Amino acid sequence: MPTTRTAPYQTAPIPAPAGIGLRFPHHDEIMASRPPVGFLEVHAENYMGGGRLVRDLEALRHDYPISLHCIGLSLGSDGPLDERHLERLSALAERIEPLFVSDHLSWSAVGGAYLNDLLPLPYTEEALAVFARHVEQVQERLRRSILIENPSSYLRFAHSTLSEWDFLAEVVRRTGCGVILDVNNLYVSAKNHDFDVDPYLAAIPAAAVHEIHLAGHTLKHVDGRELRIDDHGSPVIAEVWALYEQANRLFGPTPTLIEWDSNIPPLTELIAEATKVDQIQAAAAPRTSDAAA
Repeated sequence: MPTTRTAPYQTAPIPAPAGIGLRFPHHDEIMASRPPVGFLEVHAENYMGGGRLVRDLEALRHDYPISLHCIGLSLGSDGPLDERHLERLSALAERIEPLFVSDHLSWSAVGGAYLNDLLPLPYTEEALAVFARHVEQVQERLRRSILIENPSSYLRFAHSTLSEWDFLAEVVRRTGCGVILDVNNLYVSAKNHDFDVDPYLAAIPAAAVHEIHLAGHTLKHVDGRELRIDDHGSPVIAEVWALYEQANRLFGPTPTLIEWDSNIPPLTELIAEATKVDQIQAAAAPRTSDAAA
């Protein structure tokens, strides 16, 4: 039975300008200069310990919407959620009052041990039931809906009975959660597994897409085949920008984040990358005369 939303999504003041990830190399510069970006996204786990970092995030919250992006809930694990982790996330969300709270269509913990990766799920009815139950548990604790991000993937389970897009769409239907559409992840997975992105985009309920992610990736050659690795360490490539334009036409202007987590460039370069989002959204927006026609 879908979760009843007790705290609806907030909405960004405007979908543009684009947001950027707040990463440690830029922390002091952003605190000092307050650059003209639409919102900031942080990895929630980096702010659960309190101290200066979370105080700075509170200060930034007065100037920017903040998105809390989790990497440690391990929603796909076949076992109970980590109650202490969930309680710390709840306390942080109450303190920051974020625009969005999100995590991934993945798992990363087993038997109390956390693995240093976001691991793929078998897309089966059993895994779907577990994942949906955990999403509902988090939403009930936070008293708000969360967003689930589509993964980048490098292998698939032979015993999956559902496509990834049908699995994600069903999670949305059962729980009332939203979606982060990571366009780079979609491109990486489509190339690695040779599938068409159009059915994927068509399956995702448009009203559920509340945020879009863009990032760079690396192309490697492994055992004679091309493998794309989602490393967030380079500019967005032209093919991913084209896919973003397609998503923008389907889902409309949506709060969009530039992720850059390795080989982090100067802040000016990151903001320049985000400006490309603004240009695409502006070009896609109907002119006043067209809208009135």
